[in-house]
Amino acid sequence: MVEQVSDVFKALADPTRRVILDELLKRNDQTLFELCSRLAMHHGMGSSRQAISQHLDVLESAGLITTRREGRYKFHRLDTSPLRAIVQRWPLSDGG
Repeated sequence: MVEQVSDVFKALADPTRRVILDELLKRNDQTLFELCSRLAMHHGMGSSRQAISQHLDVLESAGLITTRREGRYKFHRLDTSPLRAIVQRWPLSDGG
């Protein structure tokens, strides 16, 4: 569990990866091309497809996204279940 939490924090540490997750929250099942287009259009990010692909690999390794293939297309989907491990490790309290 410690390694999983560490991977999640590492993945979330990068602002580009957080924006990718935001875009997947707005609309799941996007291809690399769609994500690159949305990042450029909505966030002014001119990252290369290779750079975004590397970010997606980190997010997938951390379990924050899942992928599925249809023919030559790879679709990316947000998975928030690894965030539960963080909440389970440090449950919210009422401050008392």
